[in-house]
Amino acid sequence: MDIRQELLELKCPVAIAQNIVAGKWKLVIIWMLKDGPKRFNELLRALPSIRQGYLTQQLRELERDQLVHRHVYPVVPPRVEYSLTDMGQRFLEVLNKMYEWGLEYQEFLRHSSISTERSQ
Repeated sequence: MDIRQELLELKCPVAIAQNIVAGKWKLVIIWMLKDGPKRFNELLRALPSIRQGYLTQQLRELERDQLVHRHVYPVVPPRVEYSLTDMGQRFLEVLNKMYEWGLEYQEFLRHSSISTERSQ
């Protein structure tokens, strides 16, 4: 069964979205591509704790799911850039909301840790 059929069988839109972006680095990769195309080594340098093979795997999965486009330039040595597809750009709306929520949650944690320290 191909990946599209598997996703359609999930039926729940949230499960479909979760399945597509599941992976430790996928959301960060998408976020990094929001400002424009990046070469593989740019992404690798920006994510120092990711293994090269795992970055390749995550990019391939994002490409397979049509959130990321891989463009190979016909030059020697080969030059490859990754960018967001239209659907990847649409997903930035979700990531922007997650970013805002993350900021709010950081503040919540700061205030809740202060409250916790005072009560002890």
